Amino acid sequence: MAALGQEDASGDILFRLGMNYSTGRNGTSDLVEAHKWFNLAAMKGKREAVCYRQEIAAEMSSSEVAEAQRAAREWLRLH
Repeated sequence: MAALGQEDASGDILFRLGMNYSTGRNGTSDLVEAHKWFNLAAMKGKREAVCYRQEIAAEMSSSEVAEAQRAAREWLRLH
């Protein structure tokens, strides 16, 4: 979803991306990507994203959480 620009990125859209990656709805589950999208959704005010981000973070290593946070910062920098 690299074409998603910040101006198009509502909290709802970002949250749905997190759900897709966390459940593997569009393929294989990827908790790092899910955490990234939930983090971005939370920044846009989507409160549910905070809970989901916490839930999947409990299943991730600290290095995976750090990777997801870096990816979220990079996405913000680029968009």
